Formats: sequence, structure tokens, C-alpha cells
Amino acid sequence: MTIPHFLNEILVCFRPCFKRNATFGWFIVVVIGLMVRTDFLGASSVIRGLFLTADYMGLIGFFRSKAWTLETLIEKWCSLVKQYAPIVMHMNAAIIIGDGVKKSKEGRRMPGVKRLHQESDNSSKADYIWGHLFGGVGILAEKAGKCFCIPLALVLHGGVKTIFGWDKEKPKKESEERPEVKPEGKPEEKSEEKQRQNSHVVEMVIMAHKLAGYLGKAILLLDREFLSVTALQKLEELNVINPNMQIVTKAKCNCRAYHKPEIMPGKRGRPKKKGIAVKLFDLFVTEKEKFISTDAKIYGKIESIRYYSVDLLWGQGLYKMLRFVLVEYNNVKTILVSTDLTLDPLDIIQLYGKRFGIEVMFRELNQVVSAFGYRFWSKYMPKLKRFQKKSDPDPIDQVTDPKAQERIRLAVKAIEGFVFCAAVATGLLQMISLRFSGTAELANLRYLRTRRNSVVSEATVADNLRNNLPILLHQHPDLTISKIISSKQSKSLDSTNCAA
Repeated sequence: MTIPHFLNEILVCFRPCFKRNATFGWFIVVVIGLMVRTDFLGASSVIRGLFLTADYMGLIGFFRSKAWTLETLIEKWCSLVKQYAPIVMHMNAAIIIGDGVKKSKEGRRMPGVKRLHQESDNSSKADYIWGHLFGGVGILAEKAGKCFCIPLALVLHGGVKTIFGWDKEKPKKESEERPEVKPEGKPEEKSEEKQRQNSHVVEMVIMAHKLAGYLGKAILLLDREFLSVTALQKLEELNVINPNMQIVTKAKCNCRAYHKPEIMPGKRGRPKKKGIAVKLFDLFVTEKEKFISTDAKIYGKIESIRYYSVDLLWGQGLYKMLRFVLVEYNNVKTILVSTDLTLDPLDIIQLYGKRFGIEVMFRELNQVVSAFGYRFWSKYMPKLKRFQKKSDPDPIDQVTDPKAQERIRLAVKAIEGFVFCAAVATGLLQMISLRFSGTAELANLRYLRTRRNSVVSEATVADNLRNNLPILLHQHPDLTISKIISSKQSKSLDSTNCAA
């Protein structure tokens, strides 16, 4: 099987997700265009990358089309990744990674833009930016020592709750509508930033659990900001219906846990929910003699580590039993957490070492396909007020016209649709690399000063397709993707390009 046949076989599987052939055709064009375009100047770069005729309005109309829903596309994409990618498994469970990514956006009429706080030691990053907060989930795939984090879904997690709640009381016509996530407790007693954080954490658990349902069973790797009572409560609630996901994450250095309460037979009154409190970081000193020394693979390197595992209750008011693994290596002390009490402590350490794969995924999404280079907005969107007081009402709450609400909602759909197409493009580049590295099609592609692995990178595959895909499609005119792209190309440019 050649690369064009591989692309055709996967992309044709998306046809049932679209109500019209024209919309499906534009999906093929957008995904392949994002893989081969030579500039990142918005959606119009797809037209230039594939030498299309200037049907710009048709391209833009695709992203706002009602002939597709994000939910069905994500479900189909998960099934295809599971079928075609060499998924990394641990105890019959796929390893998925979740995290948030913040992207600066200056659009004054772009829905979902809000003030975001950046926690970073990098002095070049501002403390606060205006932009979009995306929640992303990827799945690990590996071959010949090269591990990719294939993006499964990226959706907006901030600034769109009001937009998706407009037609909450209306009968649902499309499966794209996401349920509104209500934060625990009384919203008026929390700051605006705290409400946003809780919502992001809970939505991440909901989205990852839904994706785990498509994959069968999964272990979710998360950063330390996702260890919260609301997240664990939501996980317990979802696992009651379908117990297919466990979480491995990291605890803060000031984390406290509790021993099991002592049972006093014959004592009257309500039984205790917790025992003696333990400051976990103190265990590095008090339980020093119980630490086990061994070697483990952490972030791709074999390190000499010392670790100690203990099961304790955690969460004020929740008191859920979690497995805590205290790890010490290279003068670094870390506390890892697992909701699965059957996981071996060494497995927890090595699993969390794979979490950095999603950071690489975000970098490739940004640099190789420019997934966040969209410019969708709506004139019906209230103009963003950068110096709005907290006491002032949110302008988006004052939008009551059904037509305006629909147009703003479609702008949000266009943003998430563009990012999803870029995620599919990145995933296809990764799967091509895993499947065809070492073959004649991906051999000696371009000069690299240092070749670290026999499996090439996404950027190398994209460069190869950029140079050879027009010729390859011309050599295989019977493929569905060849017919769709050629039907939208200028004949003069197409013949000139293929002849070259």
C-alpha cells in the first residue's frame, strides 16, 4: 500500500459523518491542504497549497455547515486511530493524555476569547493574555522506540458555556451540543478564575471518559492541576455508568492525606470518615528507610530512582482512597497519584513519564500544521471589552436574538472544526511516519544534521508530501481524494504542477 492509498482508505471512512457530498469533499480538501500548505496565513493557505480555484466562500462555508457535527467526527476519528495506529497498551488499557493549551487571540468579535492566566517560569510569557483555552486529549502510539501522541480531540473549555447554554431548553436537533458542566458548590462564593478552573478540570474528565468509551478502556495521564475533588467526584459518577477509565496524575508538594479511621467497637455516634492527617512531603524524611531503590525509564531515559508507595484517603469531604507514590531521583522529589489501587508503583512512575508526549503534540500542532491559526469571528458577537469591571454584566449574556445566537454558535463550531481538521492532519502525518518509515517512500527525504531515530518526524513527512503529493495523486487518478482535489483545481495549474 502506498501513502496516497493509505490516506484515501482512512479519509473515505469519514463519508457517513457528512450529510452532503459537497461537504465531505471540502473536508478532504481541508485536511490534505493543512498537511501540505506552505504558509500559515489562515484558511486561504489551503487554496494556495493545493492550487485550487479561488472558491474561498465555499471553503469558509464548510466550517459553518450544518451537514456535519463535531461529535460524530471525533467518534469516527477515534475508531480509525484505534484501527490503524500501533496503540501503546498497559494491562489492556490504552494510554491517553489530557491537558489544556492557551492560545493568544486578539479578535474583538471572536467568541470564546477571555482573559487567561499563564503559569510559567518563562519570562517571555505574560502573566495574563486574552485568548482561547482548549482542552486536548491524545493517545500514545509507538514503533521502533519512537512514540507519538496522536491528537483525538481539542475543544474550547472556556468562554463558551453561555453560548452552548442558549438552546438548552430547546429540543436537540444535532448531536454536537455538549452538556453544560455546572461547577460544584455556590458560584457566587468563588472568584471568576476559580469557576473557570473548576469547569476546565471537570470538562477534561468528561471528554476523556467519553473518548475512553470509544477506545474500550483507558488510563488518563494528567498534570497536577487536575487533581481536584470535583474531578474525582465526576470520575466516580461516570465510572458508575461505564467503568472504563482511571487517572494517573501528580500531587502538589503541600498535599495532605489521611489514614483510615480507627474502628472503635461499641462507641456511640457517627463513625469517623478520616484518620490521622499526613503531610505527604514529610514522608520523604519519616519513611526514608522504606524507600525502594531501582532503575526506571523516565522521560525516555533510564534513571536510578527511589520510591515509596502508600494508600491514603484524600480530598476534603470526599476522602477517596488513592495510591500515592513518592519518587526521588537526581535530587528531584515528586508525588504521583493513581485512582487505580491495583497499579504497581513502578508502573505509575513510568506511565507518568509519558505525560510529556502531549506537550510535544501541542508543539507539532502549532508548528507543523498551525492548528491554532484560525480567524473566525461574527459581527453579531458583542465587541470584547478589555477593561470591563467584574461587576458589569457580561455582554454575551445580553444577546437574545435567535439569529445572532445561531451565528455566534456557528462561529464557535468553525473554530473547533478547524482545530479538529488540523488534529486529523497531524494524526495522519504521525500514522504515515509509523507505517512507512524505512520504506522507499520515506527514505532519505531531506538533509538532517542529526538523525536520532529510524522513524521520521511529522515535519519530515509533511515536507515529503508537500513536494510529492501532487505527482502521487496524478499517478493515482482513480482514488477518491484524487478526484475530489482535481475537481477543485485549476486545470492549467494542475497540469503544469504535475508535469514538473
